[in-house]
Order: sequence, then C-alpha cells, then structure tokens
Amino acid sequence: MNAILLVRLSAIGDIVFASPLIAALRRAWPRARIVWLVQSEGRVLLDHHPDLDEVIVCPLQHWRRLWKARRFGALMKGVLALRATLRAHDFDLALDLQGLLKSGALTWLSGARKRIGLGSREGSQWLMTRALPRGGDARRIGSEYLYLADTLGLPTEPFAMAIHYGESESAFVAEIVARHGLAGGYAVFCPFTTRPQKHWFEDRWQRLAARIKSEFGLTPVLLGGPADREAAARIGDASDGLLVNLAGQTSLLEAAALIDQAALLIAVDTGLGHMGIALDTPSLLLFGSTCPYLDTTRANARVLYHPLPCSPCKRRPTCGGTFDCMRRIEVDEIVSAARQVLRS
Repeated sequence: MNAILLVRLSAIGDIVFASPLIAALRRAWPRARIVWLVQSEGRVLLDHHPDLDEVIVCPLQHWRRLWKARRFGALMKGVLALRATLRAHDFDLALDLQGLLKSGALTWLSGARKRIGLGSREGSQWLMTRALPRGGDARRIGSEYLYLADTLGLPTEPFAMAIHYGESESAFVAEIVARHGLAGGYAVFCPFTTRPQKHWFEDRWQRLAARIKSEFGLTPVLLGGPADREAAARIGDASDGLLVNLAGQTSLLEAAALIDQAALLIAVDTGLGHMGIALDTPSLLLFGSTCPYLDTTRANARVLYHPLPCSPCKRRPTCGGTFDCMRRIEVDEIVSAARQVLRS
C-alpha cells in the first residue's frame, strides 16, 4: 500500500472519534503516504499528527457560496483543481468515514482504486467499491471506527483517540495560568453546543462552579465559541467571580491545550468534551437528547445519562423545551462523580 486517503470532512467530535485510524494504518503500512481530506475548520485537529503525511482542505463552504451566486464556472474550476490534487497522489485506498453523498463523491473523485465507505447512504454506496455498515458496540466511544479497523485487519492495540498541538498552544496555556492565577489547578466547563436540547441549565452551571471551587480547590474555566459569549457572560456574571470566562477567546487548539492541562473537564455532548477523553483528562460528559456512547474506555471518564421513554430524541425533542432528561442531572451527582474520576 503506497498511498491512503481518509475522508471525514467534519465535525470536531467525529474527527476526534476517527483519529485512532491514523495510527492503525501507520502500523499496518509504515511506509505508506497517509492523507486526510477535511473542511477548513477541522484542519487544526490534524496538522500536528505525527502519523499523517498531509492534510488536504476541501473548501466546501466556498463551493456552496459559489453555487448560490450561480458562479458555476468558478465552482467547476475549484472542483477540478481539488480532483487534480487528489489524483496526483495515486491513492491505492480511500476510506469514506462520513458515508454521505458529499464525502462519497469526493472519495470517488480521488480516483482511488479501492474505495471503502463506512455507513454509506444518500447514494454514496454506489460510488464505493465496498460499503460497510457502522458496526461495533454502540455503547463504546468511536466503536464504528474500531469495527472498520477490525474488518480491514488493521492492528487495533491500542486504538486510542489522539489530539496533537504545538508549542504556541502550550505557551498560551502557560500565559493563561499565570494571568488568572490557575497554578493551583483548574476545571474546564464546556456548556455549549449547537442544539439547545443538549444543553444543561445556566443556573446549575453557576451552582456547580461554586461547588467545584469549594470542594476541590479548582477554578472553573469556561470554554466556548464566539457565538457562546452572551450565554457565557450570564453564567460568569452570576458566579460572583468564581470562574474564568474564556468563551470566544481561544482557538480550537488552544482550547485543546487548556483541556489537556486541566485537572477536570465537565461538558455536554460537544466536540470539546470528547477532547477530554482523547487527552486523558478526568472527564464528565452530560448527555440527554443524544447518547452516542456510555463506555468511554477510560476509568477517569464517565457519561452521566438518565434516559426517559423519549430518549434519545436527537434532533426532534418532544418535551416542549423542558429538556427533562438533562434536568435529571443534578449538581450533587456531578460533584460525586467528579470525586470518582479524580481518584481514578
């Protein structure tokens, strides 16, 4: 095997879940050129990986803008340029890890002689030379990628998620620790994601901040994106200065470095939360409308989940916005679970 392409365009959590495949492929084919095709926002998660030879960015959002502007000539020129870039690698194998029509079309566009799709749908299965189901134990984090590796006969011990960052991110964390007096230890809070039914409640984050500070001596550090600044400010303002609000003030890799060096992470079902498990940080994940896994594969990471008859509702909540599954997760339960993962 001379050249291998991995196609997983997004999202943050899914790229992290799929990351063990890189090392497994490298162990199977030490001299192969391993390349990952990703959208621009996910590139930073892969740029520092020691077993990846190259990361190619697919400008999908730009192509969509060209389509809406009816600039079809510019769009075709961009597609053909990416096709030429991919085919110049002469891929022996391409793995479509996303299984959608867009990822399948790009996998086919690569010209790889063998194209394997994982959970292929939307017609992408017809663009593959082989399609596999998303198998494995659904309770285990990233189980479908372990199933794929086993099916392909790749070495899977260990099969661990990985995030790599550079010296600039380490320096950023050192500066934050010095500026905010966090040398005694800090706990990262990740309360935000794109779907409100996955959120816990702001007043509980405020109460939790006080408990984490008083019982563990850890300063809570709030992480999130630019769109989360308003909600983060409300939590911060109501917490009487107990927490450090960094929402919208870090890059994705800076957030990863902060998580890596934290004593504890508490998060909803979001990409930053899954990073905690990948980085071996003691972690608690709060799940309600989704339940992608219960087995984190780590003694120092737990999922708190209280399913109801309607669980998991995923993108179609039926509770009228009360989000009772998340409401069942109490501050006391999180504090008790934090003691356990910190001991582990």
